[in-house]
Amino acid sequence: MRVVLAEDSVLLREGLVRLLGEYGAEVVAAVGDGGALVDAVVAHRPDVAVVDVRMPPDFTDEGLRAALRARREVPGTAVLVLSQYVEMSYAADLLRDGGGVGYLLKDRVTRLEDLADALARITAGGSVLDPEVVSALFARQDPLAALTAREREVLALVAEGRSNTAIARSLTLSQGAVEKHVSSIFDKLGLARDAADDHRRVLAVLAWFGLGR
Repeated sequence: MRVVLAEDSVLLREGLVRLLGEYGAEVVAAVGDGGALVDAVVAHRPDVAVVDVRMPPDFTDEGLRAALRARREVPGTAVLVLSQYVEMSYAADLLRDGGGVGYLLKDRVTRLEDLADALARITAGGSVLDPEVVSALFARQDPLAALTAREREVLALVAEGRSNTAIARSLTLSQGAVEKHVSSIFDKLGLARDAADDHRRVLAVLAWFGLGR
């Protein structure tokens, strides 16, 4: 896996380079601002860009805007955005941009297995959201009346990017039961049966957060 890393903190950037190396990834460029990120993605065409949200010069949303520009320049580039805090608009922008994206709080990347799991999911075209981001998004939205309580629990885990197997383990359900819940969610949200399952999962999350319509 080839990675472009954008992080303005030198210490954290070097730490992430080492962590990614332990995962077996090749960091082809490690930069400190949004403009350099776009240039590096265009030059190296990596599998994934790992990006801090707040970078120079204004330390607001430069990293996110640069990541979205990079995806437009090199379609198919997966993006894992890291943030110190839950930034609601940033999470919404990521989801609107489709699959192959993730949003994690920086505390999560201290464990190699969590970082590796997120990278594997987004490079496969899935989406990954930090549980705290999911909780904050749920707090902002009125529950969809058509969904049962159990279906909302299942959809919350879908929003985190969990597979049916992982959802079954988390909720102590059979995989067959989870598949039935997921199918029911798709039907209630009016998602086309002929669409790819991964695409419907992303659309379901968008619909839940009120971003897809």
